[in-house]
Amino acid sequence: MIIALTGTPGTGKTSVSKILHIKGFEIVDLNKVVCEKNFLFGKDEKRESNIVDIEKFNNYVKENYAGEDIVMIEGHLSHLLKSVDKVFILRCNPKKLRSNLLKKGWNEQKIKENVEAEILDIILCETLELHKKNNIFEIDVSDKSLDDVASLIIEIIDNKYKHFKKYNIGSVDWSEEILKDFK
Repeated sequence: MIIALTGTPGTGKTSVSKILHIKGFEIVDLNKVVCEKNFLFGKDEKRESNIVDIEKFNNYVKENYAGEDIVMIEGHLSHLLKSVDKVFILRCNPKKLRSNLLKKGWNEQKIKENVEAEILDIILCETLELHKKNNIFEIDVSDKSLDDVASLIIEIIDNKYKHFKKYNIGSVDWSEEILKDFK
């Protein structure tokens, strides 16, 4: 079972994955592996980020992790992998997300771009293009501790991915936040 742990940068993916690793889950850090294995097309200088060859990484995941009990691919592009069986999308209130990205020292343009992506459900929309909706779980992390988020993921796994209504896609909606820029 290959699980994507994804979300807009700043939603807590890396921190949650560290807790899941301590609890015994195998975690693959997408960003680390794509750099180590050079699954890159190049660098986007404007955004200060790597351009990932997602097909090469997808093939690597299939070759190395298919058939594993559970392996989680952590990274904000992991939902783009066709080899993924389930997708957990971490969502965060735009105000809190902005604060998280400020703490990371990100520049204003990059923060704005990522907050807008969160408001517009970009990762969810991309995920729906590749995966069936009953394989996708949305978790609002805004008012939850990292331990609580990890526990929720484990609870969903332990319940054989049975859909809890509150984690169905569409349960998180920040669309009204976009209007606040126009008031």
